[in-house]
Amino acid sequence: MRNKWLVVSLIVGLVGCGRQSASPPPPKEKPVPAGEIGSRLPDFTVDDLQGRRISSAELHGKVVLIDFWATWCQPCKNEMPGYQKLQDRYGLRGFAVVGFKFDTMMDTEDPIKFAKKIGVRYPLAVATDDVKRKFGGIEGLPTTMLYDRDGILRQKVIGFEYTETFEANLKPLL
Repeated sequence: MRNKWLVVSLIVGLVGCGRQSASPPPPKEKPVPAGEIGSRLPDFTVDDLQGRRISSAELHGKVVLIDFWATWCQPCKNEMPGYQKLQDRYGLRGFAVVGFKFDTMMDTEDPIKFAKKIGVRYPLAVATDDVKRKFGGIEGLPTTMLYDRDGILRQKVIGFEYTETFEANLKPLL
């Protein structure tokens, strides 16, 4: 009787060796398209309007607000001073703002003078076609994107939004 159980156990064991797991392997996560909630802050290196180098590598580990704007965009002009206030208030806690100026239409005034007039001191650079593509394409102005410390896009707004709304979404990420 004992030999019979040994033979049965051996056969069952050998039969089971050739089988694959009944559950399929976990699906690979598809990357989230650039500019969509859950996508990553893209790699970029540009020179700002003052000629200083700005790189996404410098932003790693920070909460980052990216703002696409233009001098001829009135809602942009209304939003940007609020972003500067957020930079002033939360910059020491790991918050950064970068503005990308659209160049699809002629500027209504010198962009450096424009920024100074509205009190903006955070880095501003031209939104090249490559930068626009890396951020998933820009559908309208202003476009504002809020990334967490891991570089994941948590909020995206096309059009005007009140500073208080961004601040409410920013605070839990700090």
